[in-house]
Amino acid sequence: MAGQPSASRPSSRSVKIGADERTGWSSDRPRRDGAPERLRYSPGSLLVVVSASAAERDGFLARLIEDRASLLSLAKVRALLSGRVAAEELLARADELLGAAVTKRLENKETVVLAADGLRADERERFVRIAAALKRPRHLILLETTRDQVAEDDLATLNALRRALDAGELGAEGFQTALRLGGGTASEVKRILFRPPPRED
Repeated sequence: MAGQPSASRPSSRSVKIGADERTGWSSDRPRRDGAPERLRYSPGSLLVVVSASAAERDGFLARLIEDRASLLSLAKVRALLSGRVAAEELLARADELLGAAVTKRLENKETVVLAADGLRADERERFVRIAAALKRPRHLILLETTRDQVAEDDLATLNALRRALDAGELGAEGFQTALRLGGGTASEVKRILFRPPPRED
């Protein structure tokens, strides 16, 4: 589309989704009947959570993710390494260890919930590629925040991501589902689960 930032266009390096990978997830979408609301994904999925506000992202995940071992982020790995490696090596070493941790969990068919460090597609790409190579389900949640929490440098990238998500274009990045949650909708979600729905006898 003329005048649209290139960041919103699917990359030519897009990950292809095989027909046999398109299933394997379900979501109890937010309901308004007063029942507990849950988002439900297949065990062993990669779920990437993106937000312009790191604080709101981390609070959202702390509230909703039961299995803390599944929750990974660059900040978490940096904190673990702080004081153990030289300052000039910290970022590169943390990035390397995060990739290794994601790979190991997905190889073992364990769930990974990744708190994305930024908003750009290239920051998500390698993790999606790891999951795709291992044929693990891949999902994204965009957690919205108030305008004052969005840095000016992030605004164009965020708007491009919103447009791509709303247009159903994140399949070009390799995601099988993408969900956008605003403040009110996000607060209605009570739990993110990585297990099959209960059987209805």
